[in-house]
Order: sequence, then structure tokens, then C-alpha cells
Amino acid sequence: MNRITLLGMMLMFLSCNNFSDREEKVFASPAGYDLKTPVRYRVRESMQEISGIVAFPDETNIIAINDEEGRVYQIDVHTTKAYPSWKFAKNGDYEDICRTDSGWFVLKSNGSLYEVQGLFADSVSSIHYKFPKAGKREFETTYFDSARHSIVMITKNAVDDKKDGMTSAYRFDLATRTFDTVPVYRLDNLEIAKLAGTDMRFFKPSAAAIHPIEKRLYIVASVSKLLVITDLQGHVQEAYNLKHRLFRQPEGLTFAANGDLYISNEGGYDGTANILKFSYQRK
Repeated sequence: MNRITLLGMMLMFLSCNNFSDREEKVFASPAGYDLKTPVRYRVRESMQEISGIVAFPDETNIIAINDEEGRVYQIDVHTTKAYPSWKFAKNGDYEDICRTDSGWFVLKSNGSLYEVQGLFADSVSSIHYKFPKAGKREFETTYFDSARHSIVMITKNAVDDKKDGMTSAYRFDLATRTFDTVPVYRLDNLEIAKLAGTDMRFFKPSAAAIHPIEKRLYIVASVSKLLVITDLQGHVQEAYNLKHRLFRQPEGLTFAANGDLYISNEGGYDGTANILKFSYQRK
């Protein structure tokens, strides 16, 4: 057998294996949703880097941030008009936004939180809370946990997490306006990979919110294209692969009061940013 023939057979073998791997990946949906059939809302040019969303005051209006401007936007999904916006801080790498019973908070990638004051008014300002724990770590995900009266932030990258194969979550106490420096829980990356049937090494969450009816935490990861569901103590229950065709760069997640799920995708270099709606059929 000559070298050319041998090389051709090896390439065919590798190609078949890769095809088999792709075929083995399962794309399912959590109970109550069909992740294959969203309603798609395109967003304006100003929000091509949409990075955090909250449905407010209803599900036709989305409060959002992009990851550069230090500005909060109000998106009416049924209009093509310019979005109202409010500047709360200087330009920076802002990754998520959440609404609490104490007001609005924006997360910066270094773990800092900005309490936005006077949102929707003529004069808007913010109070900066610096994450106090030493060490290199990056955040993209925050959500409000009313039972803890806290904001919870989940790491995307952290040196200690990589070493342990975990993903840590930290708590910001709204009563004292202080951070805990010990994780409130840690997600097991290997457990998530097994449930999803993938060889993922790092989870890297990009957005999360508590389901208003199920009272479980839904977490989306843009890099690994996963939707993971846990209880509120961080115990992983379910994991679903997301199709790249629909979820180009999922960076935001929120729920309407009736359980409808919204996931936002950044536009990136080869696409248009959008918000996907998945209607909830109560079990």
C-alpha cells in the first residue's frame, strides 16, 4: 500500500469519526419548552453586543446592556425605533444586569457590581462595589436570589476553579452590601459534561436566572453551547446541548412571569444580534 493510499484511508477514517461524534450529540429540550422553535426578535445596531437582559415591566419590554458603554437600554421587541437608554458609568466591560427588590445592579467582568440609581429618570448614577477576593477571575453571570436576599455571581474563568474542575458562585448580601469571599456553591464541570454527553472541560457560564414557576436556576454557557438547570443550592439536575445555528453567542437569559424563556445572542462578526423567545407550556 503506497503512502498516498494510506493517507487517504486515514483521512477518511478521521472524517467518519468526526461525523459520528457530531451525530452522537443529542439536542433535547427541558420539559415545558421546545428549543427548536423560538420566536426571533432582531435588535438594533446599538445592541449588537447585547450581554445581559431582564424582562421588565412585561415580556414585550427588555432591559438590557451591551458590554462596552456603561449604559442601560430599554428594548421594545415590537418596535424598530431607537431604544431609550441611560448612562450609569464610564465605558467598560459590563456583562450582566439583574433586578432585585433593592433596585438594579450591573455586573462588570472583574466581579464589580454597580448599583444603578435613578434608572428611567433624567439623572442616573451608580454606586460601585468592588469584588474583594484576591486572584484572577472573570465573571459574566449574575442573578437575584430572593430567598437569600442576595445577588449571586458565577465565575466564567478562575485559576482555582480550573485546577479543581469546578465553577464557583459568590454571594453579594443586599442587606449589608458586602461580598462573601467563600463560594456559596460550586458546580461540578465533569457532572455537567456527563449529563450533556460532551467532552467539555470548562463550563464558562454567560447568563442565568431563576425560573419564576419551577424555582430552579437556568444557566446558559456561550462557549460550550449548553443550557444547565440546577436547584438553588447549585446541585446540577439537567444539561442540554444548544445548536449553534440558533444560539450563535448566547449571552443573556431572563424569564417572563408566566415562565416564557428569553435568550439573547450577540451579533459577533458574522451575524445579527437577536432575542429568542421560547414559550412555556406548564407541566
